[in-house]
Amino acid sequence: MQTAGIKPIKILIVDDHRTIVWGLERLIETATPCMAVVGTATSRAELFEKLSGANPDVILLDLDLNGENGLDFLGELGRQTTARVLVLTSASDPEVHQQAIMGGARGVVHKQEPPDVVVRAIEKVHSGEIWLNRTALGLVVRALARGQESDPEAVKIASLTPRERQIIATVMKEKGAPIKVMAGKLYMSEHTLRNHLTTIYSKLEVKGRLELYLYASSHRLPVEQWISS
Repeated sequence: MQTAGIKPIKILIVDDHRTIVWGLERLIETATPCMAVVGTATSRAELFEKLSGANPDVILLDLDLNGENGLDFLGELGRQTTARVLVLTSASDPEVHQQAIMGGARGVVHKQEPPDVVVRAIEKVHSGEIWLNRTALGLVVRALARGQESDPEAVKIASLTPRERQIIATVMKEKGAPIKVMAGKLYMSEHTLRNHLTTIYSKLEVKGRLELYLYASSHRLPVEQWISS
């Protein structure tokens, strides 16, 4: 069911248990008017075959696909689609959840969770948030901290304030727009924006907006998430 004027979240379900697929389809169809199942797959091959045609917003992915480990192709999935991946798993090991997030998934939800939790997880992941239990989240944060210690670029990016990230996101979105236009979209004066940009250039060690654009693109900064932060 869909509500007029509301664009539904398009979901591709990937699970090798047809009963679970059927249950998820019924859940998504009846739980909210803002979701729609655009396809199902039971294997890695079928997932990639249907990916472009289905054009999903969210991929609901079981990690265990009849002997195939979803962790092994999360990276490839991220290169082929902008859809956000929500892992649906029976594994309770926080380290598995951590590996999924570090591999590119935007959330992990356990199969034993109530239906309303699954629906909420889909909504949160679609909106750009991370869905993860506290234990696994702690592991991810610690892993990122360790990575930053050995990755100078990660340290630079981590030093950006929320406002600076929002400015970078605006630069990426507006590309060649005049400073005046970008300042208006950010609700600040041109002078203030130029000061912020000077600080950003210094932190990231780039020279000007073109280099900033190239830096953000090459490091795949999550500008979609930053634009609304």
